[in-house]
Amino acid sequence: MPDPIYDSPHYTLYGSPISYFTGKVRAYLDWKQLPYREVLASAEVYKEVILPRVGFAVIPVVTSDRGETLQDSTDIIDALEARQGGPAVVPATGVQRLAAALLELYGDEWLVIPAMHYRWHHNREWAMRAFGELSMPHATPEEQLAIGTKRAGPFAQAAVLLGAATPAMQQAVERSYEALLAELDAHFSQLPYALGTRPSTADFGLYGPLYAHQYRDPASGALMRRLAPNVARWVQRLETQTAPLAGDFLPGDEIAPTLLPVLRRQMREQMPVLADSARHLEAWLASHPGERIPRAIGSHRFVLEGEEGERIVRPYSLWMMQRARDVYVSLSGSERVRANAWLDSIGGQAFRDYQGPPRLVRSGLSVALA
Repeated sequence: MPDPIYDSPHYTLYGSPISYFTGKVRAYLDWKQLPYREVLASAEVYKEVILPRVGFAVIPVVTSDRGETLQDSTDIIDALEARQGGPAVVPATGVQRLAAALLELYGDEWLVIPAMHYRWHHNREWAMRAFGELSMPHATPEEQLAIGTKRAGPFAQAAVLLGAATPAMQQAVERSYEALLAELDAHFSQLPYALGTRPSTADFGLYGPLYAHQYRDPASGALMRRLAPNVARWVQRLETQTAPLAGDFLPGDEIAPTLLPVLRRQMREQMPVLADSARHLEAWLASHPGERIPRAIGSHRFVLEGEEGERIVRPYSLWMMQRARDVYVSLSGSERVRANAWLDSIGGQAFRDYQGPPRLVRSGLSVALA
């Protein structure tokens, strides 16, 4: 019988080194040792490949030599993991599976705030040039800066839209992020990956922002190396993949004590925002029956490090929350008892009590009712 790892399609990853979610997918492909090539998502590639296949401008996109097209980093990893052999990146035991889902939610949907803040408030000109190089790889540096300034405009507003709009909120984002770096640095001084000696979806979710924005962008990369050298080494492990398909998760469904401060931070910072987002979406659905759910539905207030700010309400985050809740709801018996005790240890009552909107499915860059 053919080896399921090597009897797989060859893939093409359309993306960019500066892309948050391309980094997440690339790290997964590398660790699973899947055959692929990466193609820079230039303006020409968007026009000739991505728009015809997907219908809108987005990266990453993965295609196969069997004619498949996959989009959205979470769906890409889910689809490839379902067909591949080798060590799984999703733990089999309940608490670890829940922790992996929560940390992927955290990386995808919350660490985007410091990622965008540091890129556009500390690395702005570098990022503009990088966008120009992506769009027109053969242009002169002056031409790349001009096109990058134009193309990066919508992205450059992301930090403000996500909550880092005022000097006080920017300082709060930096306090929170630097404290997170210290917590992760302590963890990665003890373990090579989030849940043991094998990477999981927790690592890939965290890697997206911590690699593409925080490690690669020059000012924030210098900050990471100075404040959190063990986090930088974790990034480098996932970036270089010198020993793929090795390692394991901690025995006995254990979560390392060094990871608990990170999860407590997530519960303290992100969960109130998700609960309030769910209330906003339910109100929006009641007042817009039958309408397509947009990428953002107004804004709401939130608190970070004692400062109050304003950010857009993103329904897509609730689809990611739903995935984590699905893991929790699937647990029964002794696994549910252990999960409840573990959630109590990280201040996870709000997650246990969460009442979301009606069931959602991913739809393009937003969501729709299932």
